[in-house]
Amino acid sequence: MIVFPNAKINIGLRVTSQRSDGYHNIETLMVPVKLADALEVTPSADGQFGFSSSGIPIDGTIDNNLCVRAFRLMQTRYGLPEVKIHLHKVIPIGAGLGGGSSDAAYTMKLLNRVFSLRLCNNDLKAMADELGSDCAFFLENRPCFASGRGEILTPIHPALSGLYILIVKPGIAVSTAWAYDHVKMSGLHLPEPAEFPYDPERWQALFENDFEKIVFETWPEIATIKTQMLNLGAVYASMSGSGSAVFGLFNHKPEYTGLFEGYFIWEGIAG
Repeated sequence: MIVFPNAKINIGLRVTSQRSDGYHNIETLMVPVKLADALEVTPSADGQFGFSSSGIPIDGTIDNNLCVRAFRLMQTRYGLPEVKIHLHKVIPIGAGLGGGSSDAAYTMKLLNRVFSLRLCNNDLKAMADELGSDCAFFLENRPCFASGRGEILTPIHPALSGLYILIVKPGIAVSTAWAYDHVKMSGLHLPEPAEFPYDPERWQALFENDFEKIVFETWPEIATIKTQMLNLGAVYASMSGSGSAVFGLFNHKPEYTGLFEGYFIWEGIAG
């Protein structure tokens, strides 16, 4: 069985405080986008576990891969037999697009189907929280205001219909751990879900990403991409998550030919 774990973008991201458990409290609007990996999980015919990948090379050991960790977690709890996993990686790594978290969440959802476990989203969410702060979002996989460390989700309906999205990632991978170690907490908050402004023309002034300051200081070329997005006519442009990808939302299909040569580029309809 094959599924397509998709990416997300962050419209605004405030790091509001440090938590006693070592994590940070955040506020952000997370929105799924159609940029996606491909994931296949099948019961193992020979009784041996197997993991393989294609597409963008994946760093680290197999045991640390989030798909494998998600499988081992569910195997321990529900006595699952060994499986074969193949991941075709399209979402760039170290981009702030949530690719690894999405792969883990989709692995859990796929295992639930393949083995007819009949687990509800709350059951899966309890395990997802052990794997990563963004994993729970990809179980919902709809626009949500996220708070806490990212696991408290309130569905929201931003006015994205008809907007184009352009995502650009330079050849830089920003470590999430590094970003949280260096971020300067603004102490500011995003508008509450009940007060969400639905006009995208207002978002640039209201939805800031606290990670941009330290990332832009360290890698000025990422700041340049954001400026170029706005110069192309984006109604909203921001770095996603802790970077390094930058996205722009446009009322029209942007003309960017040659502007981001050599970078990863993806475009589509935002809503």
